[in-house]
Parts: sequence; structure tokens; C-alpha cells
Amino acid sequence: MLINRRELLKKTGLGTASLALTPSFNHLMAAPAKGPSAGLHRFVFIRKSNGNLPQQFDLPSFSSRELKKHNEKQAFEVDLAKHELPDWLKGLDGHKENMTILHGISMSVSGGGHYSYSGCMGAYKAGRDILSNIKWATVDFELAKLFPSPFGHVEMSLAVPHGRDHRTGIVSGYSAPAAKQRNYCYADPMTAYQELFKSVTNTDEAASDKALLDYLHEKENRRLKGLDGDERLKISDQVESLQSIRDRKTKVESLGDKIKQHLPEIDPVHADGGEDATLPQKQAAFTDVIVGALASGLTNVVTYTIDDLGTDITSLPENEQKTSIHQIGHGGQIAGAAKMRNVIKTHHMKQVTTLVTKLKSIPEGNGTMFDNTTIIYMPETGAGHHGPDTEAPMVLMTGKNSKLDITGRYIRLPFHSTEGHKTLSNWYTTLLNAYGNPIEHYGDLDLTMLRNRLDQTGAIDRFLV
Repeated sequence: MLINRRELLKKTGLGTASLALTPSFNHLMAAPAKGPSAGLHRFVFIRKSNGNLPQQFDLPSFSSRELKKHNEKQAFEVDLAKHELPDWLKGLDGHKENMTILHGISMSVSGGGHYSYSGCMGAYKAGRDILSNIKWATVDFELAKLFPSPFGHVEMSLAVPHGRDHRTGIVSGYSAPAAKQRNYCYADPMTAYQELFKSVTNTDEAASDKALLDYLHEKENRRLKGLDGDERLKISDQVESLQSIRDRKTKVESLGDKIKQHLPEIDPVHADGGEDATLPQKQAAFTDVIVGALASGLTNVVTYTIDDLGTDITSLPENEQKTSIHQIGHGGQIAGAAKMRNVIKTHHMKQVTTLVTKLKSIPEGNGTMFDNTTIIYMPETGAGHHGPDTEAPMVLMTGKNSKLDITGRYIRLPFHSTEGHKTLSNWYTTLLNAYGNPIEHYGDLDLTMLRNRLDQTGAIDRFLV
């Protein structure tokens, strides 16, 4: 659903639209949450479709003993500095000291299938995008509370849900700011660029928006007079929401020089939704926008759905059969499905390499921005197109100021439903605990682990610094 931002502002300000419909950033309608911030840290979650096949995460230089453990899904770890990376990961070969290949985390709590919707970020089963199934704020929103910024959490997406038309503008997203609330996201690079950086790229519209917000705030304040009870509370909430947006605009304006310094360049091919842009061009543009938004201080947490089953991959030069991600997921239906999986991941890793390289080039404190950044490249649905969701191989790139002790290693944890296994819920609990949220356990419990009476609560203690 495409949202006209100015119309939405008017409707929201007049009390005729739900606050849950705020585009891309529900948190703009409430003051940014404050929390412990012992050292700034940034997070970029990159979601991919079709799962990650475990065999494509083999290290070519595994010893026969290590390969046997890998194939039998036994727990072990190795030093990446002493090993060769798979071909699709070799673009990051110069950054192995920052890399973690994390194996063995299960996603059964969120489920496999074609999509996980909000589930893979919230560690619960979200079903087929059913609003009532959103149980709580997803982990990216929780992390954004710990490191407040003018925009809070930002979501971007190249997803085109199977059977739907190409998406542009501000559309329905996958993260969630709270229970039963769906986030909204930027569906094309130009929209993200225009909305995030307009305080310096479109000062006339920014001024117009400010005038509109001032007018609506004054109008709603007048409506408060003479009201009481539930009606007063409703209008009071609207006034506070509008004031929060005005406060955010003030914070953004104060970053003007920094925004100009890190303003990305967007190719005109991305105008009007970028229908003529190739997928690599779209991915590269989104990467530049992400770097600009992080470097200018507009946000500290980004979630980026880099593809889904409906994303058009016909513009990939290696896609000679002009097949689709969905067909590749079914493997046997086309020749070279495994090769195309690696091609897709190779293009993804080009963007991760760009993120790492650019953030390492930007000074911050006694080091660089990347020192205070974690990038998590993860499958949406586990180990394949329809799962299984018993494992979900991930790649992490983590700066030296990380609160996690995992870098430079290939780590395979105990397999699902065995002693010592760790679920997606454990993984997210670890992230939150490491960065200031002492929650005892985030996410749902795994039913198989429960039936087998295996411990599954809390953080992964060995990962904590």
C-alpha cells in the first residue's frame, strides 16, 4: 500500500487515522525511547529470502575431520585466518578478522516456508502477515531504543511479495514497533533518499512540512480545551505525537552540516521508483543511502530486506536462464540452481563489502565508524526455500568495539534439539543483553526443545564479552 506522506500527516494530526499507520517509522509518533548507551553502536540487519543452504557455507580448506563434523552437524569452531572462504564470500577476504560465520542457530521459533514476515526479527511465528500475530517489538526496534537517533529505526526493502506488482514509495514493512503494529518501509532508493535527506536536499518541502506540523499542533491543542475523559486522552496523544515529529525535525536540522558531508549521490535512473534500474543498481543505491544515513547520525539501526521470492533477478548478468528466486528455491526445477544461489549471495556480499569499506573509511573517535557497527546477513526462513528451520547460517561483520566475542571465527553450535542448542530467541537475547537491555529471555520458546526438556532460555553466555 503506497502512502502519501503529507496526506497521512494531515489525517494523523486530525485524529482520523491510526498512529500504527505511520510510514516507515512508527517511532516518529512518540518521543525516541531513552536507554543505556555506554558507547554508541550501530546495527544493519540484512534479510535474504530462500534460506541459506548449509553446504554452501563449507570452508573449502576444512580438514577431513572438520568437514565430517560440519556434515554431521556437530559443534566446533575454527579460526577464519587459517582457512579459505567460499567463492561467494571471497569479496570480504580482506576483512576476515571482522567476520563470523555463525552456524547452528535455529529459526523454528519463527518458522520456515516462503516468508517469515515479522517473525524472523521478533522470534515468533507471524503467519502470513497477520497483524494479530505480531507479539511484540522486533529486535531491531528494541536495539534502536538503546541507541536513540532522530529517525530511530529505519527499514528499507527490495521485496516484492510473490504475485504482487513492483513496489515503490513508502509501503508496508516487516519489522514491528510494538505488538499488533506493522512497520512501514522505503521500497525504492529514491524515496529513501528524498525522505531521509530532504532537510538539505529539499528545503522548501521541509519548510512546508514544518508549517503543516506547526498548524496541526496548534489546531489539536485548541481542541483539547473543554474536553475530558477518553476524548481528551485521544487528542492529547495526537498532540504529543505531533510534538514528537516537530522535535525530530529540529534534531535533523541540527545535523545539517553532517548530512551534507555524507549525502549520497543517487543516479537519475532511480527516479519515479527506478523501474529502469537493474537489481545491482538498486542494491548499490540502497547501500549508499544506508551509509549516508548512518554516517550523518540520522539512524543507528537499519533493517534491509535485500530480496524476497518476488524480487526480479532477471537483470543479474549471470542469470542466463532468466529464472526467478522462487524457481531457484525449488532447485530441481531448473539447471544450476545451486550456482544461482551463490550468484545471488555474491551480489549481496558486494554490498556488505561496500558497507564495511565505506564505514572503515569514516573516522570516529580514535578509530572508524565500522569499529562501532555490526552487520548481520541472515536468511529469512532458515536453511532452504521451505526450510528446514532447524538451522539458519548467518554471516556477521563486526567492528572492534563489539560487545560480542565472536569475530574471526567459523562457529557451529550444537544442532537443534540437542543439549546446548541455541535458538533465534537465544541469539536475540544475546544481542540485547550485550548492548544494555537486561531482558531475561527475548522471543518465543522452541516447542521441540520444550518437549525434550532442554534448557533454552537466556543469552549465549560464551558470546558475551
